[in-house]
Amino acid sequence: MKSTSSLDDLLASFPSDLSEAEQAQARTLFLKRLSVLAHRFYGGKMQTLPKCTLSGINWFNVWYTPGVSAVSTAIRDNNDESFTLSNRGNLVAVVSNSTRVLGDGDCTPPGGLGVMEGKAMLMKYLGGVDSIALCVDSRVRPDEAEKTGLEAGAQNPEKIIEFVKMLQPSVGAVNLEDISQPDCFRVLDELREACDIPVWHDDAQGTACITLAGLLNALKLAGKKLSDVRITLLGAGASNTTIARLILADGGDPAKMIVCDSRGPLHAGRADVEKDAQYYRKWELCVKTNPSGVSSVEDAVRGADVLIALSTPGPGTVKKEWIASMAEKAIVFACANPVPEIWPHEAKEAGAFIVATGRGDFPNQVNNSVCFPGILKGALLVRSRKITDGMAIRCAHSIADYSENKGIDPEHIVVTMKDTEVFAVEAADVAMQAIAEGVARIQLSWDEVYSRAMADISASRRATDFLEANGFIEQPPAELFDEAFDYALSSVRKERAGSGA
Repeated sequence: MKSTSSLDDLLASFPSDLSEAEQAQARTLFLKRLSVLAHRFYGGKMQTLPKCTLSGINWFNVWYTPGVSAVSTAIRDNNDESFTLSNRGNLVAVVSNSTRVLGDGDCTPPGGLGVMEGKAMLMKYLGGVDSIALCVDSRVRPDEAEKTGLEAGAQNPEKIIEFVKMLQPSVGAVNLEDISQPDCFRVLDELREACDIPVWHDDAQGTACITLAGLLNALKLAGKKLSDVRITLLGAGASNTTIARLILADGGDPAKMIVCDSRGPLHAGRADVEKDAQYYRKWELCVKTNPSGVSSVEDAVRGADVLIALSTPGPGTVKKEWIASMAEKAIVFACANPVPEIWPHEAKEAGAFIVATGRGDFPNQVNNSVCFPGILKGALLVRSRKITDGMAIRCAHSIADYSENKGIDPEHIVVTMKDTEVFAVEAADVAMQAIAEGVARIQLSWDEVYSRAMADISASRRATDFLEANGFIEQPPAELFDEAFDYALSSVRKERAGSGA
């Protein structure tokens, strides 16, 4: 293998004797092994650097004591000054209890740090937003069990809620991440009402936003309308229940929608959901959708125009025969991480017109990384008190329209993270929606938000490029790529030999 830190030659690097499924599996194994090696080499992804001048020792008297006392009293007299006299106005806390990390489930509190640091890195590089990864332990301690009525070791969502409430004076927004259901619903809903800053659940709202954006453009290419199509959603976790809510709010027909959980389609006869108050979001969909009471996943998919899967990682979770039973020009979103429910080539072979996944090494990545940096930047710039569903829908249309203007086709339904401008456009559109809904603290024009966002994004990228070009960020050694490549290739070939293929 020819080592490359850009990873641009990844697809071409694997031998041609591997099948498409083996190529996909090898890429997954390669990226996983390289991720561990690279994280260990760098000691994580983020660090803290000053952004003010330090051109002389006496500046410490300005930035710290005695000068900083005036900053403290100014904020004391007017708490809104905290947004301009500190970094609060551009700072997001990424908060998780690490109970649902990608497709790996409960990884223990510190197990989510890789994802949370990754989120912080994307915010900074793509959106010019500073953030800090905060993984918290929300488990019940033995001495708390009797008081809470919960078993020792069980998750207590109230701990996350109280943590964020205490944290909010230090940040401009909170990004909730990788919190298992049903706790994620309660945590988000309570904090959206209790906090005076935006609380955003990216697994739910971010995924819903980018999925809606991709769906809007996929439907344009298929010559179909959102209000007319039959939509089946496989998986009823935080992501898909929120996707369903946004689709319906944007004009989807609830009578033509079916949402499936691990026990089958949701409908008004699902007493198991009705009697469990924790799953109130699922029950709302039981009442609103699937009026005919379709009771099997196969029947739910049959004849559908759209399948949106965010369920158990595959491959094999979604069957090829299910795709073959769908309507003409079927649209399939297989977005489980780290492995989609069905490989894209298999879905295409079964007749899908457009296939999207959550991964960047396949065409049509539908990943919230195209969404959350822009929507958070827009909310921060107008100091929004909330991120409403209306703001998320506006962001989805912003991404869809921007992508359409750039040019879309069945392999490119939305722009990728490589596009710098889309995040500034999102920020401006979202900020205007916040102002229109009356949740913004300050009034800015579209051009002002766009210009500020572009300036911050550009500065962030230039700073990173400077650090890398001047050796402050080292290039990863070739041995990392070679070790990861050899591991992936040998693993796939070993599995092939074991299967007798």
